[in-house]
Amino acid sequence: MNRLTAHHRSGCPEFARIWPGTESVDTVEALPWLHVGLFKRLSLKTQQEGAKAGRTLASSSTSGVASLIHTDSISAKLQAASSLSILKDFVGQALEPLIVLDSTRSLIQRGMSARIAAALSLKPLATDLHFLLNDAQDPGSHLWDELRQALEGRDAIRVYGFTWMLWQAWAEAGIPEDLVLILSKTRVVFVHSGGWKKLEAEKVSREDFDARLLATVAAGSKVVDYYGLVEQVGVVYPLCEHGARHVPVWAEVLVRDVLSGKVVPEGEAGLLQLMNTLAWGAPYHNVLTEDTGRILPGPCPCGRSGKRFQLIGRLPKAEVRGCANV
Repeated sequence: MNRLTAHHRSGCPEFARIWPGTESVDTVEALPWLHVGLFKRLSLKTQQEGAKAGRTLASSSTSGVASLIHTDSISAKLQAASSLSILKDFVGQALEPLIVLDSTRSLIQRGMSARIAAALSLKPLATDLHFLLNDAQDPGSHLWDELRQALEGRDAIRVYGFTWMLWQAWAEAGIPEDLVLILSKTRVVFVHSGGWKKLEAEKVSREDFDARLLATVAAGSKVVDYYGLVEQVGVVYPLCEHGARHVPVWAEVLVRDVLSGKVVPEGEAGLLQLMNTLAWGAPYHNVLTEDTGRILPGPCPCGRSGKRFQLIGRLPKAEVRGCANV
């Protein structure tokens, strides 16, 4: 992380002005970080040899200005491998059709949305890709023939959607009867991210959410909920069966006191700080979020090793963010 920080200081003038100097530090707590809000206000890029500019990712902010993250060819390869490695542990490694609760038009928009980027992280595990909606913002604009095509001759599929979209466009969709019959014999892995803010008014709990999705599909189906930020592309934190989110060895999570900014002991709640070694094209390798959580004691009963944490929620009065709000 010291080498990565020095790389961003030398290649990104804005980062160098925020954190002048090139000295190394002895602890991860002392590494320089940026608040996620800066990515709404600054266009941060780091110049590097041998890298090509990639797509700009836009957070799915439901109010205010979206964060913009500039990707590059070197980081993209690392981030794709990272996401795939993490997700395979939860969704399986078999190649299966992928149903995306979005529109194909979202692929060609300037500034790829966070939810399309999240869906495409599952593409290496997909035999084929199907977009279920005609309008990305309308959960009732179904293209049911896409689902029929995906299910033909298959006994297992994956479905990805933002949490609120998965609820409205699938759980409450009124799926045609012929598809209901086929789905009752199909093992489905539902994958979702994005939080629960839009479901609060409907008082939908995690237990109700999972039960509703699993009630009409075959035995062996499951629901995978993961936490991630566009400002930390490539690293996601699925919820394990014991309610913990596990940190891969190429990432780190700290918890800081809301008022003092000091790192708090294990078990105490505060702001989550997320870091990883994948981001070379822009200084989003170490960010302080607006999400609260706590580090959990280990080891986890699920058998996964390493640090784990609990995601609590959004800092009060923080902006509602479509890609990670809880």
